[in-house]
Parts: sequence; structure tokens; C-alpha cells
Amino acid sequence: MASSNINMRDPVIYRVAHMTHHRTGDKWCIYPMYDYAHPIEDAIEGITHSICTLEFEDHRPLYNWVVEEVGKDMIPNKDEMPPRQIEFAKLYLTNVVTGKRYIKRLVEEGIVDGWDDPRLVSIAALRRRGFTPESIKMFVDLCGISKANSSVDYAMLEYCIREDLKLKKPRMMAILDPVKVVIDNYPEGQIEYLDVVNNLENEELGSRKVPFGREIYIDREDFMEEPPKKYFRMFPGNEVRLMNAYFVTCNSFVKDENGKVTEIHCTYDPASRGGNSPDGRKVKGTIQWVSAEKNVKAEIRLYENIVDEEKGVYNEDGSLNLNPNSLTVLKDCYVEENLADAKAYDSFQFVRQGFFCVDAKDSTPEHLVFNRIVSLKSSFKLPSNN
Repeated sequence: MASSNINMRDPVIYRVAHMTHHRTGDKWCIYPMYDYAHPIEDAIEGITHSICTLEFEDHRPLYNWVVEEVGKDMIPNKDEMPPRQIEFAKLYLTNVVTGKRYIKRLVEEGIVDGWDDPRLVSIAALRRRGFTPESIKMFVDLCGISKANSSVDYAMLEYCIREDLKLKKPRMMAILDPVKVVIDNYPEGQIEYLDVVNNLENEELGSRKVPFGREIYIDREDFMEEPPKKYFRMFPGNEVRLMNAYFVTCNSFVKDENGKVTEIHCTYDPASRGGNSPDGRKVKGTIQWVSAEKNVKAEIRLYENIVDEEKGVYNEDGSLNLNPNSLTVLKDCYVEENLADAKAYDSFQFVRQGFFCVDAKDSTPEHLVFNRIVSLKSSFKLPSNN
């Protein structure tokens, strides 16, 4: 009782709780306290360094006392040093929710679809979203270990997954907001297969065959009826390159009764197969596409941070200030037919869109679901060593 550390003053070793336990039922009513069980478990398991966060620093004398009085005789290898507790600061990430109580509320209120929802940062959630062990290890290496509490920008974690995947994954074509393009002078009923390099930065990934025909889909944002200056993609009268395919020129388009473009009509240059013209003429715009006849329809989920710290993590009533755009579901997307056999956790780069992973929870062979791991653009830069 004379100890200056309150944790050492007649410490409570056991507690009596007449409650139904989720594992043992009503078999026991006496349970060891954490400060007693923790060092004994470490000793039995042969743990030499027990890592914990800073709030347990004042508990270290009690940890050492239990090891000395009880635990040291339970160490499997007597030549090993006894367990010791080492504290370090928690790793706080911006724009995410890490508190178990808040995550539990998000799950119970149906705001997220479980503890593995890709907007969370539990290990299960990160894996489902598509983060690799290598990217997480790189992130931890960059953060380092500190005794001072601080926060790390979520953009650093995104930087790590980009660096890990950019040379490992094939670059596929996917159309998230499709509009049909008809190439009027291309033979009807003809399908040809074009050679496409899987990753221009890594030749070891090889190449694949991609079907091309008279009708294709392009992203709606790649066409404008009245483009501003320096817009080099598709518009009436302009020639663009269909990636790895042909030069095409937009001649006309069709709108529905609401003024929405539903179909674009073009002509192509047969001599420009592969994306280059024999006469050496240049085009400034290159756009991705997917065959309208041979493709796979997919659902694509776009994720943003679940909270926005610039607006404040918490509201005045203590509730979380949630980002209403943290999840966007796109139902009518088209991806290359080469992705038809994609399995859970398989990941790819979708050209100009980002890195995506097959969802392990909701995706099926008949209904593919892709989660966006991270976009291609990064706001994070490694700090200079100068």
C-alpha cells in the first residue's frame, strides 16, 4: 500500500462475475484480471517482448512483479529471458475510424456491412479492399515506432499500396459509365483480337488478346458535344486513338428525349491498327474501350474516407461526422472478358481509374463485384532526406 504507483497498491487479481460467458457459459464465475493474466500468459507462451501502448506504462511495475513472483517458473525455456513489457505510441490514421466502440455502432446501425467493410482499417477490411501484406509492412516501416502520440496521413497508406501494385498487376480496360460507340465503316459481325501488353513497366507480365468489333463502349466522360479548349478526347470532328486499337473520328451522335447522349457514330482508319498510323500523323487523345459484344458486366464500388477530418471527425452531439459519399455503387459497368474468371482477392489496375480488387464477400462468377483499392492519383510525397 506504500507504493507510489496506484496499480501496485493491493492490486486486484481476480473478479467474481455471475454472468453467462460467451465461451464457458455458467461454468465459471471467477476470472483473472488483465494485469494478472497478461504476464502469466506471456511467460507460458515464451514471449520475450510484450508490446503494448503508452497507457499501460504505469502497469509495467505490476507486470514485472507478477513475472518475478509467478511467471518466471512457467517459462518453457529457462535459458530465455523472462517477458518484459515495452510501450509505444498508438498509430493514428487520419480520416478513418479505429475505435472499437464507434466501429460497433457503425456495424449495428447498418452504416457499414460488417467489421470487414472496406471503408474500415481492420485487417479483415484492408484485405477485403485489396491491401497486400507487403503494402502494410511498407507503411509500418515508413511510420516507424515512436513514444510520442501523433497521426499519419491516410494518403501514406495509399502511396504504399500503389507502390506495391504498380509493377505487379496487369492494366485492364473497364468502363464505369458506358456510352455505346458504333464504328460505321467497320465490317458488321466481325470480331478481331488485338495484342495488348499487360503492363508497360513490367514486360514479364506478358500480353493478352482483347476482342474488338463494330460496337464498343467508352466512358461517358471521354465524349463531349461542345468541348472546352485543350480537351483532346472524343468530340464531333475530332480524331482519337482507341487504346491499342485504331484511330477513330467522331461524326455524329444520338440523344434521348432527356438530352442524354446514348450513341456515338464514328469511322475508323483500318491502316492505324495497333494505335499508330503509317503516314505518321499524331493524335493527342487516347481513350480506353471495351467490346460491346464480348465483355463482362460488373458492379464496381468506389470508396472514399468514411470521415472527413477537415470538417471535424465528431459532431457537436459526439456522433461521427460521416462522409455521405464514402461508398458509390456503379451497377452497369463493363470490363474486359479476360476478367470473367477473376477470383476473390484478385487485383488489377483499371486504366485511368485506379487499382481494383474482386470483393471476397459479395462477388460471384455470375455477378462480379470489384472494390476500388485506391485511385491512381496521389497527394502524398515521400519526405526529402535533404
